[in-house]
Amino acid sequence: MVIQLRQKIEVGFGRFAHLIYRNHWKVLFLILILVAALTSQLPKLTMDTSTEGFLHANDPALISYDHFRDQFGRDEVLAVAITAPDVFDLKFLTKLKQLHEELRNNVPYLDDITSLINARNTRGEDSTLIVEDLLEQWPESVNALEEIKKRALSNPLYRNLLLSEDGTTTVIVIKTDAYSSLGVETESAGDFDDAAFEADTETEAAKAERKFFTDEENNELVIAVHQIAERYNGSNFMVRIGGGPEVMFKLKQTMQTNMKRFIRLAFAIIAIALFVMFRRISGVILPLLVVLLSLLSTLSVMAMAGIAFKLPTQILPSFLMAVGIGASVHVLAIFFSHLQQGNTKEDSIVHAMSHSGLAIVMTSLTTAAGLASFAGAEVAPIADLGLLASSGVLLSLLFTILLLPALLSIIPLKAKISSSSEKRHARMDRVVVGIANFATRRYKLVLVLSGIVLVLGILGAVQVRFSHEPYKWMPESMSVRQAGDFLDQKMGGASVVEVVVDTGKENGLYEPRIIQGLEALKYEIEKIKGGPISIGKTLSVVDIIKETNRALNENQQAFYKIPDNRDLIAQEFLLFENSGSDDLEDFVDSQFSKARFTIKMPWTDSIYLEILSADLERRFHQQLGDDVVVTVTGMNALLGRTMAATIFSMTESYIIAAVVITLMMILLLGSVRIGLISMIPNLTPIILTVGVMGWLDLPMDLFTILIGSIAIGLAVDDTIHFMHNFRRYHLETGDVPDSVRRTLLTSGRAMLVTSIVLCIGFFIYMFSILTNLFNFGLLTGFAIAMALLADFFLAPALMMQFYKQGTTAVEE
Repeated sequence: MVIQLRQKIEVGFGRFAHLIYRNHWKVLFLILILVAALTSQLPKLTMDTSTEGFLHANDPALISYDHFRDQFGRDEVLAVAITAPDVFDLKFLTKLKQLHEELRNNVPYLDDITSLINARNTRGEDSTLIVEDLLEQWPESVNALEEIKKRALSNPLYRNLLLSEDGTTTVIVIKTDAYSSLGVETESAGDFDDAAFEADTETEAAKAERKFFTDEENNELVIAVHQIAERYNGSNFMVRIGGGPEVMFKLKQTMQTNMKRFIRLAFAIIAIALFVMFRRISGVILPLLVVLLSLLSTLSVMAMAGIAFKLPTQILPSFLMAVGIGASVHVLAIFFSHLQQGNTKEDSIVHAMSHSGLAIVMTSLTTAAGLASFAGAEVAPIADLGLLASSGVLLSLLFTILLLPALLSIIPLKAKISSSSEKRHARMDRVVVGIANFATRRYKLVLVLSGIVLVLGILGAVQVRFSHEPYKWMPESMSVRQAGDFLDQKMGGASVVEVVVDTGKENGLYEPRIIQGLEALKYEIEKIKGGPISIGKTLSVVDIIKETNRALNENQQAFYKIPDNRDLIAQEFLLFENSGSDDLEDFVDSQFSKARFTIKMPWTDSIYLEILSADLERRFHQQLGDDVVVTVTGMNALLGRTMAATIFSMTESYIIAAVVITLMMILLLGSVRIGLISMIPNLTPIILTVGVMGWLDLPMDLFTILIGSIAIGLAVDDTIHFMHNFRRYHLETGDVPDSVRRTLLTSGRAMLVTSIVLCIGFFIYMFSILTNLFNFGLLTGFAIAMALLADFFLAPALMMQFYKQGTTAVEE
């Protein structure tokens, strides 16, 4: 019954191939209409490389962060660090002022800019609170300059924020707009009064419609800062630019440049390898055309679905290249082999489709079903990848079984009579026959060696460490790394974690226990040093209250503390609010019910950020009580949440994928035992790849964790082609060694060609300057090689052991 069903399906594919051959122009026309309709959506494709884009819009962590940005603005700042022999030299300060003013006047999307020029200087004079800029009165004498220097060096607020501990480096802090300016019209002065009249009623609606600060705007801002800063850079005025916006800009720029370059190189190398294998231009153009159309169509689906292109989804072209090349080569290898034997083009197309059509459909459906399990992931790009990769696989299938036969029907092709071609095929045949003989005759040795290698792989896999440090993907020679490392060392870092304390009642911040609790937390948290987390500085409303209290008490240092009296705290809030400074808005809401607590720190591994968030929440509740709501947020908190969600989601997704693929293998191969056994060569390359990561101490991050998706696609592809054809031949003869030989002489050729081509294509990524792309190329190429070896050696040995040479197919 199994044989009859298989034969009926294969005959059906043969008839289908006849139909395409006789209607090739119609098929081609329909394909062109489909491609044209899909690609017309490409202009709608957007890119989102922000950290926020890693989470779904309804994720609680992202919702909290959006509320934070709405209330307090963007947490990420651009830090322009300037080093000089003496930062309090008048010439240096004059140049600093010029740079400060040029940045303020010419940088787009700037919300606030702070430096020594306009740093907050709170003091009292005749019982009056004065909040002014540090250099509001420009020093005209040496004594005045010395007084400025004394004030700056003694002000704890400036330390590790605007001024390094040793006083050799100062920083200009640039805060960007929280909301995007897209779609916002600038009103004329004449319209101002009318607009202001409706401002209160429209604010919330306007915010709901507006987008947050975009990647494109971040790029413009960073480029503008660089252009201005470069004109001031010199030996006595050394400028370094760091901070979150700079890191993301450089990382995205380098990633995009490297990915484009290496995808092109991979395509070029694959084209050369295909030509060497087939010695036909058609053998190069047709597989690459299938890949290109599959990629364009999948990107069009992205645009139609409103899914933005994100950093993790940049592996999509590589994945579709692997899947598309594999399916096309299987058809072409059988087609050209049959054509070389003197058969007509139509017969060769029919033979190729009858032989490989079912296997290709099986591989595509199984791979698509396995990858679709990623669609439920908590991390948005991984969920997108599950949806898009499975869609891309099905589109690639469509182009392989429709477009490829149609083009073969149109292109004039003949058998090539060449002694060199015959010798090349003979050499390849000798190789695969030798492998088949070794794997079947020495199958026990193969199984033992495979078991040892698998154990080593598992031992390596258990050593794998999760880590995600995009900052360290870039080499130390890059200016962004040098600036970041400098800021980490000199200024306690340029990365932040934000904590929002909600008292739940109006004027709740007037309570001494709340403000004093925040002060205690300041000292407690700033003591966290060494280890993976090291805190450089904290900023909060505590600094403002202490400055104000000191100023109102004749500037005496002894009064640099939090008052014990609620009414006095309320009065100091009011006085500072009426002083003309808007700094209070950065740390409290208008109802004095919420307080912002900023924790400044060096760049660190994202794997520790979720732990830090939980620890901070515990500390804040311990100090402030359980009656307040504590929310840990900010970009670093999102990274921590993303990494934790990735580990959980990918573990869950890979387990679901394994179960789905196992069920599909059982269904498609028509045997529970064969289906289960087929999962051994399917899973082996993934286990060995993870094992290599453990032995080489390569981290499992948001990029390398996705390599499994490509490994699944290639491993399933090779295994199904092997098992499908092996079952066909074994059901005919009942002879395992002969069935293995015949399988490797047909599908084995295509598997060998595909694997060699793709290994070369992926290994080229190892020339990238980015460590994540280096690891991606190394591990993906290794996984492809292991998938081939598993199906050339392990699968035949398993079949020998299963069938116990001499038994018949009926004994299944």
